Order: sequence, then C-alpha cells, then structure tokens
Amino acid sequence: MHSTGSNLAEVPPKPAVGLPLWLLAELTYRCPLQCPYCSNPLDFAAQGKELTTEEWFSVLRQGREMGAAQLGFSGGEPLVRQDLAELIGEARRLGYYTNLITSGIGLTEQKIRAFKDAGLDHIQISFQASDAQVNDMLAGSKKAFDQKLEMARMVKAHGYPMVLNFVTHRHNIDNIDRIIELCVALEADFVELATCQFYGWAQLNRVGLLPTREQLERAERITNEYRARLAAEGNPVKLIFVTPDYYEERPKACMKGWGSMFLTVTPDGTALPCHGARQLPVAFPNVRDHSLHHIWYDSFGFNRFRGYEWMPEPCRSCDEKEKDFGGCRCQAFMLTGDASNTDPVCGKSPRHDVILKAREEARTATAGIGQLTFRNARNSHLITKKG
Repeated sequence: MHSTGSNLAEVPPKPAVGLPLWLLAELTYRCPLQCPYCSNPLDFAAQGKELTTEEWFSVLRQGREMGAAQLGFSGGEPLVRQDLAELIGEARRLGYYTNLITSGIGLTEQKIRAFKDAGLDHIQISFQASDAQVNDMLAGSKKAFDQKLEMARMVKAHGYPMVLNFVTHRHNIDNIDRIIELCVALEADFVELATCQFYGWAQLNRVGLLPTREQLERAERITNEYRARLAAEGNPVKLIFVTPDYYEERPKACMKGWGSMFLTVTPDGTALPCHGARQLPVAFPNVRDHSLHHIWYDSFGFNRFRGYEWMPEPCRSCDEKEKDFGGCRCQAFMLTGDASNTDPVCGKSPRHDVILKAREEARTATAGIGQLTFRNARNSHLITKKG
C-alpha cells in the first residue's frame, strides 16, 4: 500500500511509460510440431481456456486505441485457430501492420489467398534445418520439411516477401552454409539465422543445444562470407545473424526495456511484458479481468521492472544501464533464482560464473538429438506433475 500524508514524498515516482507499439497475440499453445527449443512455457498443456474470437477482437481494439501499430500472430501454431482470417481482417480494419509467425504446417494456398484478401501484410516461416532428416527429427514430423518448402514457395508466389527463420544450435549450426544455400535457392528476401536463446523448452535442453564458441565463430564467419559474396552478385537477400546471450559480455536491451513498447497476450488472456515472463513469480493480469490500459499503465506486473529504481548494484550505478536496462529479467530469474538480480550474461554480474559454466558445459557436451526433451503435451503434463 502506498504511503499517505507526510510520507507521500518518500514514494518513488513512477517511471515514464511509453506506448505498447508492438502487440504479440499468442493465439494458441496448440502445435503439430514438438521443437525442443520452443519458447512456450513448460506447463503449456495445463494453461486455461483460449480467448474467443470476440475476446481477441476486444484486445486488438484496445491495443490500437493505445497506440499499438504492429501486430504479430503467433503460438504454438496460429494456423490451428479456425478464426485466423477473421482476426487478420479485424486487425486490418483497425489499421495494424500484421505479421503471421508460422511453422508453415497447416498452411495451404487457399489459406494464403484468404489471408491476403483479409489484409495480412507479412508471413514468416520457420525451418528446423537445411535437410529433411534433421528438420523432421527436430519437428517430430516426417512431412514437415517438404511442407515448409512448398509453402515457402507459395508465399513468395503470392507476392509476399520471403521471410525465413532458422533457429540454429549445436546440432545444425555446422551446416550454416547449407542453410544459407537453401535460402538462396528459395529466393529469400530476409533470413534470420537465430542462434537459440534459452527460454522455455530451450532452457530445459540447454546442455544439448548450446553450441560451442568455436561453432558460433565459424558460423558467423561463414555468414559474413556469404553476405559479401551475395552482395557482389547483386543478390538482395538480407542475412541476420543472432548470437546467443551466453557468449556476450554485456546483456541485450531486452524488449527495449521492461514494459516500454512490447505487450504479449497469451492464449488464455494473461498479459505479459515479454513472451518469457510467465515463468516469473509475478502475478500478471488477465485481459478478461482488466482493460489493456489498466494492465499497461497501472498493474504491478508491468511496473515491476520499469525504470531504474528496482536495480541492484552494479546496475544501479552502471553507466550502461540506459542502454541495456539491466538485461533480461527472465534470464536473471532462470539462472539465479531472483528476477531482480543483474543479468548473469553481464561480465560485471557477481553471478557471471553461471554463464562461464554453461560455456564449458557446451564445450564438453556429448548429448545427441535423441536425448533432448521434446515439446509436446505428454512431456508438458509430466513436467507439470513434477512441479
């Protein structure tokens, strides 16, 4: 409870709050694939009932009224939702720039046409690897790779930019050249070579997924060589290489700062300042109970790590705090047990040793793909029971 009367001046002022410019609509946790690095929560199978079409319409309307301009439809696999075209149409009516983030499984030419007619601006298709065997093993589907190839070509044929995402890790990063060659063959416009970031299921499988420094350096070198070669050939493809936090000495400015511009709404309506925050021991509000305006400006969860007053040392007196905002709160919680701690990725953190240990574990790890824990309802239920 806030102080009153003569003690009012002791209450620290609320930090300035920006607009929720980027709204991520996680429409469902259902997914036909079982990627072992999925960012969905481990207990996704135990989450509540999904928002209805009308409830999502309300969320979209409120977000747009508050200034949200970019909207991502994700999951799970958003194609599982039968009302996706309706949601896209409503988003277009409201004036959003819309992005469908999909595995491509369940996509058809008929759906692409329907989404185009509804006003969808952008489609991003994810791949697990550059060859069918590894791709399908990681995805848990014998038909996934061929389906992705077909749909990637179909998306391009219908006038969308070809935007591909490859999550790289110790089991596919050595084939970075083949991945890039595949993207060139598909006439990709943008390619995100995103080395695994360790949240959700990826954190559970970190020892089996984190590449070594040598693997990472080789992959980045090869990517740079391709950039130069493709530019010389006049190929406009843009290769975006994302390094994992675990090989940095300074943390990233996660989501441009807690609750500064990014708002996620999960399938059951829980609102989060980032898609990984559900794991934190914080009571986040639900859009079924509160307006987005209240959630964004007044809720405890969205104000918990705004500004700089919450910061411990060395963050509080660091001259880089306005660049990285103390790093990632989810990462701090996962690795130290306290979300208020300095992100251990930072070389100044008193717990940087956990990052050094993880790098050493990656150097000596021998686990194969078959030893990973795959993201599926059965494993989610087992993890929930253990918890």
